[in-house]
Amino acid sequence: MTPETRKKILVAVAIIIVIALCVIFPRVLAFAELAAREIRYLWWLILLAAVGIYLSFFFGRKKK
Repeated sequence: MTPETRKKILVAVAIIIVIALCVIFPRVLAFAELAAREIRYLWWLILLAAVGIYLSFFFGRKKK
């Protein structure tokens, strides 16, 4: 399995998990809708998610 395929699978799994959470817990979907509407007030949520994604992909990587 190539690293590119592994990344694609990881992104697909993350999307499926988010969708499953929204279906299982409707309040998660309501919070996501609120955050989307009030993005100017909750910009830090996007920043936190971006930092989390960055760390998950690049934190444990070996230097080339």
